Amino acid sequence: MNPALRAVSDLAPRGSDYAGLRSHWRKDLVAGLTVAVVALPLALGFGISSGMSAEAGLITAIIAGLVAAVFGGSSVQVSGPTGAMAVVLLPIVAQQGLGAVATVGIVAGLLVVLAGLLRLGRYLAYIPWPVIEGFTLGIAVIIFLQQVPAALGVPRPEGENTAVVAVRAIGDAAGEVQAASILIVAVAAAVMWGSARLHRGIPGSLLAVVVGTLIAEWAGLDVARIGALPGSLPAPSLPSMEPGQFRGLLSAAVAVAALAAIESLLSAKVADGMQDGRPHDPDRELLGQGMANIVAPLFGGMPATGAIARTAVNVRSGAVTRMASIVHALTLAVIVLVAAGLVARIPLAALAGVLMMTAARMVERHNIRAVLTSTRSDALVLAATAAATVAFDLIVAIEIGMVVAAVLALRMLARSARIEETPIDAARPELGHEREMALLDEHIVVYRLDGALFFGAAQRFLATLTETGEVRVVILRLPHLHMIDATGAQTLGQVVENLEERGITVLLKGPRPEHVPVLRAVGVLDRLAHDRHLFGDLDAAVAHARVHVTRALAGVA
Repeated sequence: MNPALRAVSDLAPRGSDYAGLRSHWRKDLVAGLTVAVVALPLALGFGISSGMSAEAGLITAIIAGLVAAVFGGSSVQVSGPTGAMAVVLLPIVAQQGLGAVATVGIVAGLLVVLAGLLRLGRYLAYIPWPVIEGFTLGIAVIIFLQQVPAALGVPRPEGENTAVVAVRAIGDAAGEVQAASILIVAVAAAVMWGSARLHRGIPGSLLAVVVGTLIAEWAGLDVARIGALPGSLPAPSLPSMEPGQFRGLLSAAVAVAALAAIESLLSAKVADGMQDGRPHDPDRELLGQGMANIVAPLFGGMPATGAIARTAVNVRSGAVTRMASIVHALTLAVIVLVAAGLVARIPLAALAGVLMMTAARMVERHNIRAVLTSTRSDALVLAATAAATVAFDLIVAIEIGMVVAAVLALRMLARSARIEETPIDAARPELGHEREMALLDEHIVVYRLDGALFFGAAQRFLATLTETGEVRVVILRLPHLHMIDATGAQTLGQVVENLEERGITVLLKGPRPEHVPVLRAVGVLDRLAHDRHLFGDLDAAVAHARVHVTRALAGVA
């Protein structure tokens, strides 16, 4: 088979995806129904929070949830609209309009599919933990703040920054407090809190929405509702877009694709840790999420990702195969067909209360505490990522977090580089302390290089070695140098050249085999006075150095 076709076929659905279904179908059925109950209010809420509609959120949960379940790389992942995606989409809707979301979603889906085909899934595992926790904390804050206008019963003020909009909403509500909305939010939050304390299996979010709706109906409260929903799924259609407008949306599509990939793989990784089944395939997961993001916008949905909270519910409910995720999507489709009228009466304040509590639960306090108390560098990375998420946007936050983490890691790595002068008798104790040898050894210096010699440590290294006193031979011990880059090799070459020009012979002992090509390519070995000045044994290097010193003291060239 052609290698390209084999690569694609390896990511395709297969019968083994449903291994164990015959014996565990009841578990999958119960898990799917449970997740659907939890997903319904979240899908509605995140659809509204994105600036689109409750209908868009519900369609996304159905279409994207079904496609990702069939084609994704995790057996228990549940996909759909998420708070993080809603945060990214809100400014796109505000700036470009609702029509732009479909194009952004399809292009983003194509990018994620390409990432899967190029087998890039494994590389997203290198995102540092403090960046992930800071990212999650920032998302939770934004989701909470997004609900402030609906919780206070006021129209959403103008603005793109969520924190600024929340502050303006508080100002708008100060003149005329909407007690009815605040009451429903409080009831929804209390129901979710109380149900969690009673039993983890109680679908608190759905119960909160039901209670809030019943109170609003019974008391005849004048509060904003979701509004009419269609009684069926819309027919798929391609978005219309001018070429000039498409270029302007490309950066938004890249941001959505990055978020879809990162959040989905993080969710799948969390699911692996919660169950004993087969670990997820990151590249196939990207393929499935990409296809979900291509298909969902065609039906009027929004871009989707793997949803950590819903996936966790799926695993805890006993899901064994991806059939549970499929049941979840089909159950939501039935709700659209038979209960659209009831869903339309749900108060927005009830959804606001549910999402506020969901945001609070997103923050794993013990994880935040662990990062903040581990090292100052990790605490700084978490704080910078969280602050950037709230102040800017999620992709900028990831970039800032990664840059800060990389800079701090390089700083720590550079500090690990050490240059230590080693006594010759300590380096070669079997020689003893013969007087004639000691006289020669006074003109020999042995340096041991430890750690990493790269651009971050190069200047300090250069300054240390070029301060060498009146000696005849310098031996550089390299076996403990576990990393060297081109800049470090170039600096080493400058040291060799500087010392040789001063009449000091340089001998290199034992560079690691993997470092030799770098040293040769940069020209370090060519700067040695002789090709025999590269040694694999310290004894031989010291013996050769003594010969050089003997000749130098005798006036022999």
